[in-house]
Amino acid sequence: MQPLSIDGAWVFTPRIHADLRGSFLEAFRAAALPRPFGLAQVNCSVSRAGVLRGIHFSDVPPGQAKYVMCVSGSVLDVVVDLRVGSPTFGRWEGVPLDDRTRGAVYLAEGLGHGFMALSEEATVVYLCSTPYDPAREHGVHPLSLGIDWPDLTPVLSEKDADAPTLEAALAAGLLPDFEACRKFYAGLH
Repeated sequence: MQPLSIDGAWVFTPRIHADLRGSFLEAFRAAALPRPFGLAQVNCSVSRAGVLRGIHFSDVPPGQAKYVMCVSGSVLDVVVDLRVGSPTFGRWEGVPLDDRTRGAVYLAEGLGHGFMALSEEATVVYLCSTPYDPAREHGVHPLSLGIDWPDLTPVLSEKDADAPTLEAALAAGLLPDFEACRKFYAGLH
């Protein structure tokens, strides 16, 4: 796992073993993650080109850590630091994920996550540390963060299109607190 520029986010590049039959790789190993990760739910989304999902996050505690892979097609996966008080608050980082390199992104609780489908169709699988709970799930409008999205017409769900800007989410007290997240992370060990 290689750390990204945002504390709490890492990228995994697997070793792919290829021969005449095709290829094999180890896509996930919990013991190799930089933090404990209890698998509670697996999500799979299939999106057409231009579909933009996110930026989603949940209340901490308990938050929701994610391990994200694109198993078919290609996406730009984006992590946003939404933790109020973090030295990288508001910063984002994009990681291309596809079915050739088979990389993955692991992000800690309190970080925002989203992706845009780049191929005609893209299938993204994400492992989640806690189950979905609509009462503690939130979003920030993905086009309000200055993210350098690919040059495709974005297709958003009604929920994502109606999400508040970062400034509005901050003013409403929706965003995770950096110190609360750090205390939560310390309790995972």
